[in-house]
Amino acid sequence: MLAKDLISDLIPALKTSDTGLDALNWMEVFRVSHLPIVNNTEFLGLIADTDIFDLNKPDQALGNHQLSLTFPYVYDNQHIFSVIELASRLQLTGVPVLSRDKEYLGMITQSDLLKEFASLIDAHAPGGIIELEVPVHDYSISEIARIIEDAEAKVLSFYVNQHESESLLKITIKLNREDISPVLNAFDRYEYTVLASYSEYNAVDEVIKKNYDALLRYLNV
Repeated sequence: MLAKDLISDLIPALKTSDTGLDALNWMEVFRVSHLPIVNNTEFLGLIADTDIFDLNKPDQALGNHQLSLTFPYVYDNQHIFSVIELASRLQLTGVPVLSRDKEYLGMITQSDLLKEFASLIDAHAPGGIIELEVPVHDYSISEIARIIEDAEAKVLSFYVNQHESESLLKITIKLNREDISPVLNAFDRYEYTVLASYSEYNAVDEVIKKNYDALLRYLNV
């Protein structure tokens, strides 16, 4: 997923002739705290609602003010991870996208970014989540995948974070099944450290459902 694929068709770019009040109105409509100021296709910078609140005369054109604009952006062919990193680091509600020729192409909103990232990691797909802690020297993605597949499950998403000590890795795995007990048992057999697990699966409910289905089959005989 590239930045150019995430550009919103709705978010307007401000002109220097727009007033601070115009900017605040647009921000309220689109529920963002940042908007780009653009001259034709030239990106002049990003203005925040806090910048506008500091203006002495917000009803005057933005071009009449001495603005201290920030200049964050991503190129259109950068990956969604680069967009997320920039938005997170600078706490942006929108990220401007430029071409390699520095022409302004559009804006990626925080809400669209979150929605696409959720799709990327299969957040909406049913399935349990397991968090492991693995020493760096013991880390093997192929072995972890084999253990999961031997327990008749599949990996939907897989993320690795380095521990502060740099000797441990935290691994977060999203699986394609709600009942993750066979996978947890397998990790226990291989002496993996399971930090946490999350699942909506309830074994009692499953037993009740099976008994109910059996009763229906009996009554239909």
